[in-house]
Amino acid sequence: MERESNGIHEWTGELSGPLVSKDMAPVRLADRKWNKWDIAALWVGMAVCIPTYMLASSLIAGGMNWWQAILTIFLGNVIVLIPMVLNAHAGTKYGIPFPVFARASFGLQGTHIPCLLRAIVGCGWFGIQTWIGGAATHQILSTVFEGWRNLPVLDLGLLGSQAMGAWLGFLIFWVVNLAIVIRGIESIRWMEKIAAPFLLLIGLALLVWAVIKADGFGPMLSKPSTFKTSADFWAFFFPALTGMVGYWATLSLNIPDFTRYAKSQKDQMLGQALGLNTTMPLYSFIGVAVTSATVIIFGKEIWDPVQLLAEFKSPALVIVSMAALWIATLTTNLAANVVAPANSISNLWPRGISFRLGAILTCVVGVAIMPWKLLATPGGYIFTWLVGYSGLLGPIAGILIADYYILRRTRLDLGALYGVGDQYRYRGGFNPAAMIALFVAILVNLPGFLAEIKVLDVSSCTIAAIGHRLYSYAWFVGFLVAFILYLLLQPRAPRNQRTP
Repeated sequence: MERESNGIHEWTGELSGPLVSKDMAPVRLADRKWNKWDIAALWVGMAVCIPTYMLASSLIAGGMNWWQAILTIFLGNVIVLIPMVLNAHAGTKYGIPFPVFARASFGLQGTHIPCLLRAIVGCGWFGIQTWIGGAATHQILSTVFEGWRNLPVLDLGLLGSQAMGAWLGFLIFWVVNLAIVIRGIESIRWMEKIAAPFLLLIGLALLVWAVIKADGFGPMLSKPSTFKTSADFWAFFFPALTGMVGYWATLSLNIPDFTRYAKSQKDQMLGQALGLNTTMPLYSFIGVAVTSATVIIFGKEIWDPVQLLAEFKSPALVIVSMAALWIATLTTNLAANVVAPANSISNLWPRGISFRLGAILTCVVGVAIMPWKLLATPGGYIFTWLVGYSGLLGPIAGILIADYYILRRTRLDLGALYGVGDQYRYRGGFNPAAMIALFVAILVNLPGFLAEIKVLDVSSCTIAAIGHRLYSYAWFVGFLVAFILYLLLQPRAPRNQRTP
């Protein structure tokens, strides 16, 4: 029922039952068409976006100079690339998505816990990116149509107050995302592949324009850090580094959703290394350098590229540039923020919830999260959002890697993942070792999170004070606690483990 070719496994028989659907089934060898350039293009498309452009701004606003900010981003990506490649291995070897991969360690029903945690974060990111894309849509239409510029401010009560054009731009961009993603994974691959070189070219063109107009890079690249002592720097650096790891901690879990289509392990590893850790630092540097030049060109720092392009006088140039930002945001949103939640939601009821329905539900939840409020302050963006959810996802990564590499030595019973056999049928469907390890690892970071959002007072609560210090390393703490605890609670794979 299963065959192997060059380390890639294929299920050759028929699978049936409540755990199987077209979207969740292993990918056939004939359908694994993604090479290293497809994987690299996927990462370029995801990494080139407005949040990446603005990523260094939060670090510089916190006191870093430009090279410290870029180095922090680079180091964060080097670190997160390790679990990224490790978890990608199972997707490529067995052709399975993340929810199916998690069944091995969490159980056939327990897999819903990590999948839903990942889905919630993905929905949040979908909302953030859609709001940003909506802002670009609003700016384009304001440039073309005078009536759009004159639309009144619309107060939606608890939702907040925004220009009506901003609300409408958000809705338009939301609908476009939905229209593309329901066409399936191949439409996403196609769009990422054609958009990647275009987006890099636009970014480099913007950098050249800024250098020429400012007769150099501007004052920001010569601006020193504002930390008074080395202790102040390190106190900011570690939570910032955790935030940078948290930026892609989402994809480090569900990367099998994409690498299940890769032709080989070499393709997925080289593609990720080429695409991720070159594009992120480069595009963040472009953001810093261009913003630095705006001080000379416009007399003020303009971090938001949407606001920057609005300063251009040529309507044609504004439209072309905004369209580039629109595509950049769209490619990131489709791949990074819809596929994982859609698969996770589909996994709740594979026979009844298709990938397309999961994508629709993702888009709806992304609006309900009210992303405009998450973007209100840089501090809230990094320390509450990025670091906060990294404390949820780090433990999941620790359990997956401990189970797949240490206990199972990368050997999975492919049929049993779909209910053909008893290999992963824990009592009640939940692996107690994984549940306990996950709960404890999240609990360790909870006091720090509550202190960060001011629910606990660090000056009067010792647990809150200690937790707040640990919170700076939330992803790392969660990963290590879950990794070690899982190995202690489940020291070996079950005896009926079959070697494919």
